[in-house]
Amino acid sequence: MNIGIIAHLKHPIRKPYMGGLEAFTYEITKRLIARGHTVTLYASELSDPDLNVNVILTDVDYDRETLSRFRAHELSEDFISTHHAYLELMQDIDGRKHDVIFNNSLNYVPLTMSTITTTPMVTVLHTPPIFEMKRAMLQERKTGRIRYVSVSKPNALAWQPFLNHCEVICNGVDISLWKFYAEPTGNYVVWFGRIHPDKGTHIAIQAAKMAGYPIKLAGSIADTHYFQTYVEPLLGEGVELLGNCSHETLNELIGNARCALITPCWDEPFGLVVAESLACGTPVAGISRGALPYLVTAGTGCLTSSNDPEELANCITKAVDMDRATCRRQAEENLDIERMIDAYEILLTETVKSVA
Repeated sequence: MNIGIIAHLKHPIRKPYMGGLEAFTYEITKRLIARGHTVTLYASELSDPDLNVNVILTDVDYDRETLSRFRAHELSEDFISTHHAYLELMQDIDGRKHDVIFNNSLNYVPLTMSTITTTPMVTVLHTPPIFEMKRAMLQERKTGRIRYVSVSKPNALAWQPFLNHCEVICNGVDISLWKFYAEPTGNYVVWFGRIHPDKGTHIAIQAAKMAGYPIKLAGSIADTHYFQTYVEPLLGEGVELLGNCSHETLNELIGNARCALITPCWDEPFGLVVAESLACGTPVAGISRGALPYLVTAGTGCLTSSNDPEELANCITKAVDMDRATCRRQAEENLDIERMIDAYEILLTETVKSVA
């Protein structure tokens, strides 16, 4: 197939990933190319050139220190630049000779303009409902030309009022790259990801202290105000802030932890940290929001429906003794990236055949 992949433009598509969406787009592009498909990735200019990138937005204004494309007062300018990048692409997309458009943009323009293009489109819903996308989808559903897929069942249900049908393909990680640790050598718990209010870092620290375990934190500071106000005051004895880690270091860090704390404070559609933890054999103690209760099965973790650190601390005491082989098996059977790629390849092929 000749596949045109439309990327999100908030960050370049390259390693180290800024988040799950960038990781998804990078991996699926790379693996579809490896499977022999002709793939073009429409992304910003600092994206990895090995992904056969067609640049649709300059990164001259991308700040590599703050990892942000704009400052607050420039928000409208960023919005307009992104709008025009997608608008120009969609005006020309039929001339690119793609068999199918694989849309991962989180933007309303590709949805709106799909009604006047002839190339079939598959759109992946990586987030809960977004206002502008909801409006575009309500209009698009009158024609029903787009095929939608969500990364988890709860996220598909959230989008249901705005579309005719939504399939579910769970995200995955490369299990082969995550070493299984049958016996952890550490007596600590781990939290990893972006330090941001949505991720609940401060709750994880409080819960670890209540449960009597040291906690190691790995990840970038995505919200400086949140970090300084809620996280930094909790640092000190028993709390180690490691920053961004290499894959090998992160694998060892997670694998040797007694459990991983995953503390979403919003309805996160998936959460690759769950798959990565289980791949290492590390059980999960977390907050039951978004996709987490669908990914953490009996025997692989303990969840609380509350943001109360004391309840999360109780989950920690239960999770640390769970069977690590069961955790690894859950990752292998349900959260492997090759299963995900297989499913998308079938979906894209069916979409092409449906208009042939």
